[in-house]
Amino acid sequence: MTNEYFKDKICIVTGANSGIGYALSEELLNRGATVYMAGRDPAKVATAAGQLSAHGDRVRTLIVDVTNQKQVQAAIEGTAAKAGRLDMLFNNAGVGGTTQYETATLEDWRNIIDTNVWSVIYGTHAAVPIMLRQGSGHVVNTGSISGLVPVPFQSLYSLTKFGVVGFSECLRYEYAEKGIAFSVVCPSFIASAIYNKTMDGKAHGELRMPDDAYPADRAASYVLDRVAERRGIIIVPEEPNTGIWRGYVKGDPDVEAFALRMAHDRRVALETKGTFF
Repeated sequence: MTNEYFKDKICIVTGANSGIGYALSEELLNRGATVYMAGRDPAKVATAAGQLSAHGDRVRTLIVDVTNQKQVQAAIEGTAAKAGRLDMLFNNAGVGGTTQYETATLEDWRNIIDTNVWSVIYGTHAAVPIMLRQGSGHVVNTGSISGLVPVPFQSLYSLTKFGVVGFSECLRYEYAEKGIAFSVVCPSFIASAIYNKTMDGKAHGELRMPDDAYPADRAASYVLDRVAERRGIIIVPEEPNTGIWRGYVKGDPDVEAFALRMAHDRRVALETKGTFF
């Protein structure tokens, strides 16, 4: 039944070149959807779409800078006009931001907020009127476990992701009677290029990611199963992250100790290795 939820649906996925965005695009195609893979680099978008060419004309591309409101508006409205509707929008594009607060610049703040928050606002702003006219639709925003639990050395990133979670949850209730669903995906460590990018969205140095990073394809499959259930908050991988979140909310001293230990370990790693991971 979860595959039926996506069959013949018109979907836009931002940040579709790699990582979770690419994995979501592939899994949506496997489940019968038509997917517009969106990104700002034409060459990268074309390469990503080419790798999924077995799905024929159900693979489409959009060249759009998600930090540019006019481009986002035009891409979403143009897609809906061409396809006749817009069933699902995955506001997935984003950048990471693990850094010391005292070394972050105001430019860092602007970059991460533009990409992680304004892009979600722009996409939702364009999609909701279309979905209201249709009387149906589903917006899926990518948050983070860092939008549910404060993670040491991620104050910039957590600010954006807590915002995305709250935004998505408010709209989930607000539009429940209008036929529009909202979900927010809260990944933990997922294998992707996000660990190789700074807050300006540019890749620097060799790709380094946590040893326990979860495979993106498995994450995408799990996420879409939960989206089909119209789940509000989708944590992936579910454990131990769900337990940590619930423990944090309840004031569990073990979770408090865990967070303090993480802060210590990350500070030591930064001072000795120059990296948090």
